[in-house]
Amino acid sequence: MADETKLGVGGGCGRFLESSKHYIAMIALQFGYAGMNIITKVSLNQGMSHYVLVVYRHAFATASIAPFVFIFERKGQPKITFPIFMQIFILALLGPVIDQNFYYAGLKFTSPTFSCAMSNILPAMTFVMAVLCRMEKINMKKVRCQAKVVGTIVTVAGAMVMTLYKGSVVEMLWTRHAHSHTTQHTSTSSSSSSDKQWFIGSIFLIIATFAWASLFVLQAKALETYKNHQLSLTSLICFIGALQAIVVTFVMEHKPSVWKIGFDMNLLAAAYAGIVTSSLSYYIQGLVIKKKGPVFATAFSPLMMIIVAIMGSFILAEKIYLGGVIGSILIVIGLYSVLWGKHKERVESKVAEAEDIALSMKASKVNANINNNSNSNFASDGKQLINNAAKLEKAEESFNNNNSSVLISMPRSTNQEPEA
Repeated sequence: MADETKLGVGGGCGRFLESSKHYIAMIALQFGYAGMNIITKVSLNQGMSHYVLVVYRHAFATASIAPFVFIFERKGQPKITFPIFMQIFILALLGPVIDQNFYYAGLKFTSPTFSCAMSNILPAMTFVMAVLCRMEKINMKKVRCQAKVVGTIVTVAGAMVMTLYKGSVVEMLWTRHAHSHTTQHTSTSSSSSSDKQWFIGSIFLIIATFAWASLFVLQAKALETYKNHQLSLTSLICFIGALQAIVVTFVMEHKPSVWKIGFDMNLLAAAYAGIVTSSLSYYIQGLVIKKKGPVFATAFSPLMMIIVAIMGSFILAEKIYLGGVIGSILIVIGLYSVLWGKHKERVESKVAEAEDIALSMKASKVNANINNNSNSNFASDGKQLINNAAKLEKAEESFNNNNSSVLISMPRSTNQEPEA
């Protein structure tokens, strides 16, 4: 009885872990992203160049992804032609170079919570770009299209509120205690930044999000070639992006000392961002998207903002402003409106595909029945023809037999002479 109870408890725990593992993975991933924002902010506050940080980050990312490419995707690699190389080159320019550099610059001028909140406008911006590129069709008669359009407008409104309105400081329950213990140990450049720096940082974050959205739109074309080699595509983007970032750093930074890195926070920021958020997160998010879909994975994005807000208040003594709170709420509402519209679109497309499959199956069954009926009719007609042919043969034989007896007796009667 005790063994059965243990098995029941163990089976229940196993079923619970099996059903909740995707939720646990996405929550852990948001903690990973939040840690990246906090560590990177500390590194930037200590004077590390964000150009150099981008180089080291993608060097670590390439080194961590390349072994998996060699193990799992060594065979059947697509041939890199000039058009394919240009696609990868542009993707690397948009992602590792433009997106990361502008994001780190915006993070330096604002705060981790603000940067995470601004990154939530990505789905809305991607939707706008897809519409402009004619990859998305808008039919305002459908509720899902209305939800996406309204969600995009609300998201943009939230971003504008966060950019143009700072407001008063919102005190948290733990803020006073955290400030008294952490202000003397951490830099408070984010809290003492001028409104002009805050505005410039907001513009940098919007540009970074625009580059990120462009990356998603253009990546759809590259995935047609690397459909079965996604790790290879990621490693190539990170590698070429690291080379491009080196060139940008040489142009923007003229002091050799900026490349110096030791066993300190700068090394931790580069390694953490490259390994956790550029390679490990890619693998985990890919598994979750494969099982639960992209809407499920994206729905956890606002959780990162909440985690960063709490961690930033304790570790960085970060101040949260009223404009950021209002804008964040609007962005989250708009985000879920866009995601709901995308979810309904995926459901409708699956229903349409199922209906098409059902119609094709019915059509094939109808054709099969017609063929079977025609074959059976053809067989019955053939049998009838054979029977008729047999009857005709018998009739001809009997007719020939009758004709042969007449022909034989007739000469006998005609050749006989009449008796006198």
